[in-house]
Amino acid sequence: MALAQEDLQQIQHLIDQSLAAHPEFANANVRYELDIRERIVRVEEELKHQRELMMQGFENSNKRFEEIRADMNKRFEQVDKRLEQMSIDTNKRFEQVDKRFEQVDKRFEQVDKRFEQIDKHLTIITHRLDRFMFWSLGLTISAVIAIIKLT
Repeated sequence: MALAQEDLQQIQHLIDQSLAAHPEFANANVRYELDIRERIVRVEEELKHQRELMMQGFENSNKRFEEIRADMNKRFEQVDKRLEQMSIDTNKRFEQVDKRFEQVDKRFEQVDKRFEQIDKHLTIITHRLDRFMFWSLGLTISAVIAIIKLT
């Protein structure tokens, strides 16, 4: 359903009468815009203040990081000195351990010589036992044969 031109004019006339009856609505837009502009100005000022505070915080952080970096460099130098000293000390200790191992090697060589001597003695003893067993077996068989013949 389309509105006729007369209907549209009548609606416009009613709206104009309503606005004329209540002038505070006509000024409301102007007041609202002024309030918004004031708020925008205040927000911009706060943002500017926040930016300044952030820049100050970043500068303080950078200073603190530089101090920490200097302290860490000093500590690393101290650790490097300690590690160098420990390296020297461990080299000395390794030399001492090497000397001890050489002494132990000499002792093992002596023990090896003794084991070789004992091995020779055991070989001789085993050879003698073998002969003894052979002669014992021979005598036992001879005695058994002699007893059987005599009976």
